[in-house]
Amino acid sequence: MADFKHFFGVAPSDQNALDLFAGEWSSSPPAARPELKAGATPLFDDPRMTWTHDRLIEMGLAGGFQGRDVLELGPLEGGHTFLIDRLGAKSVTAVEANARAYLKCLIAKETFGMPHARFLLGDCLTYLRETDKTYDIGVACGILYHLTNPVELLELLARRCQAIFLWTVFYDPEFVAQHPVPGAKFSESIAMEHAGFKHSVHRFNYGASLDWKGFCGGGEVYSYWMEKPEIIAALQRFGFTDFRTEQHPNVHGSALLVAARKV
Repeated sequence: MADFKHFFGVAPSDQNALDLFAGEWSSSPPAARPELKAGATPLFDDPRMTWTHDRLIEMGLAGGFQGRDVLELGPLEGGHTFLIDRLGAKSVTAVEANARAYLKCLIAKETFGMPHARFLLGDCLTYLRETDKTYDIGVACGILYHLTNPVELLELLARRCQAIFLWTVFYDPEFVAQHPVPGAKFSESIAMEHAGFKHSVHRFNYGASLDWKGFCGGGEVYSYWMEKPEIIAALQRFGFTDFRTEQHPNVHGSALLVAARKV
């Protein structure tokens, strides 16, 4: 007998598409679509993209995202892609390794419209190692702290992008001391070197969060977090010279916003 459980016996709607991943969405739909329900985090209305746009203009990148070829790493569910598209990007190439997140990006593109965006399924580090394409702006929001060699990402971004936006949580000893529950996920610190840049990393263990279908971390059971001064030092080592930074509190650890440009 045929299995019809994947058939929708109701009128077509955008909510039907979102409900394919019911309970797995991190992002809430854009504020302009209050009738739709998905996750709880307002990534489709995230002020970090406007912050980046404005900081790039301050640094002399006329128009910010407008008319630019943008590379986005780890788009998650397409919220930032949506905003970059709305800010006038010429193109957005968004590379996502998580298959379920990639499918949610396609649903978001169809539901909310992102005419200048293309989503690619695959590993962004491998993409950066193999491509010869260059971009005006690279966006890496919420990805650095999910890697086991974060400095390699910074080096590869510097090879392929003239300007970048980076948002990441970082290892902050003061935060760890004051917040024992998230702090307990850290184990050893390790000395590393990549492309001649010596630095320290701190192992972060995902633990029980690996069991959630909507898990949006990295491809290993752990990742390595960097400290703030070494993130900036690595970017300088690989050629970025003009910076705008802010530091914000975050439930998972202190968070750093960086807009950087080669001048």
